[in-house]
Amino acid sequence: MISKPMLAIGVAAFALAAAGAQAQTGTPKSRMQSTMPASQSETKASGADKTFVKQAIQADLAEVQMGKLAQQNGQSEAVKQFGQKLVSDHSANADKAKQLAEQIGLTPPSEPSAKQQAEYKKMSKLSGAKFDREFARGMVKDHKADVAKFKKEGQKSGPVADFAKQTVPTLEQHLQMAQSIEQNKQTTGSK
Repeated sequence: MISKPMLAIGVAAFALAAAGAQAQTGTPKSRMQSTMPASQSETKASGADKTFVKQAIQADLAEVQMGKLAQQNGQSEAVKQFGQKLVSDHSANADKAKQLAEQIGLTPPSEPSAKQQAEYKKMSKLSGAKFDREFARGMVKDHKADVAKFKKEGQKSGPVADFAKQTVPTLEQHLQMAQSIEQNKQTTGSK
């Protein structure tokens, strides 16, 4: 089995060779592209797959922003540490999702959705214990929805489904952390 880096090098070498052959022979670019195997060009993706990837990237970008905000506005060390984990994990996942977007012919979004931006704006006005409670509540809600959505997508086949399957364990870990923080806020009387 060829590793992804080796495949990428092979694709790049093929593209350079094809460009050189085109320059030397005057072969039309469209003819060169039509001779490339489908596995080396853009992967076909449904509109639903493209929507899923777009929303996944937006969610990652939103979680990175919220993670940074948790580190700034959070009161408890658990919230601050969770915020740091969100930044780290969702930044890495966004990079993977952006690569996938390019693979399926989707221009990756560069910012969260309008709804996610509004939630960030609302949360940015909170601090201390109130921020911690609302942050934990929101993270539980968001991650429950994300786990369900990614599990459903992961039941399909193809590169988008593979991406979803690989992301689920991280989302489940985040959900558990958020639930623990939320439970701790409720039992310590920080309402």
